[in-house]
Amino acid sequence: MKTISENRAFGGVQGVYTHSSALCDCDMTFGLFLPEQAESGPVPVVWYLSGLTCTHENAMVKAGAQKWAAEAGLAMVFPDTSPRGPGVANDEAYDLGQGAGFYVNATEAPWAPHFRMWDYVTEELPNILFSAFPVAEERQSIMGHSMGGHGALTIAMGFPGRFRSVSAFAPIANPTASDWGRKQFTAYLGPDESKWAPHDATLLMRKRGFDGPILIDQGASDQFLDLLKPEALAEAMAARRQGGILRMQKGYDHSYFFVSTFIEDHIAFHAAALYD
Repeated sequence: MKTISENRAFGGVQGVYTHSSALCDCDMTFGLFLPEQAESGPVPVVWYLSGLTCTHENAMVKAGAQKWAAEAGLAMVFPDTSPRGPGVANDEAYDLGQGAGFYVNATEAPWAPHFRMWDYVTEELPNILFSAFPVAEERQSIMGHSMGGHGALTIAMGFPGRFRSVSAFAPIANPTASDWGRKQFTAYLGPDESKWAPHDATLLMRKRGFDGPILIDQGASDQFLDLLKPEALAEAMAARRQGGILRMQKGYDHSYFFVSTFIEDHIAFHAAALYD
């Protein structure tokens, strides 16, 4: 692992690190904010998964999370959204290929050799994180935006007991019924739709739910609302009697202005679960 940068922020340190990934067969970069409390011992950690076209940097720079994480004594990790670099498959479209890993393990050509983002985020990067930094493996929560909201919800439900809470901003909530999902799942996982189901938050909610609190914020003026399908997830939560909150925020769109407006609420939500 190589340190790219470390900057003092709100009494803690915002770092950027790169490492050679055995799973993705390329170098991967991630950001990690450690609050001042980490100088005295391991602190709880919140994973932040970003959306389409993003790198590790977007949320790290635009979400404004560090101030609130510092006050709550939480670490925050910002993984990249896909493998990158020479020899890594790509596509001319912004919603497929580099920057659009969709947090799945690709099984189809030409994506399979590198696009293993599910295992990267749930296995390889955690192993690095918990061995190299003062973060508490037994106190984790997860959140994300858009494609990253999809990833956060599916990973949280896919690993019962690992995460104490999950939240999302404008998640792709029902990708098997959306052009943001069907296109990518066909490319990465093939045409057999039974292989898509473990990566659809609405289907997972109907099947198993989440063993903790959920917070979802959705902009009511989101330009991608028809692709995100929050109503499907809301119906699945209601049918399952899932404990959670889904808020439609009047006038807000899909941007990081929306995320930064409500990030304080999400950090406080996770802090309450992590320090319970």
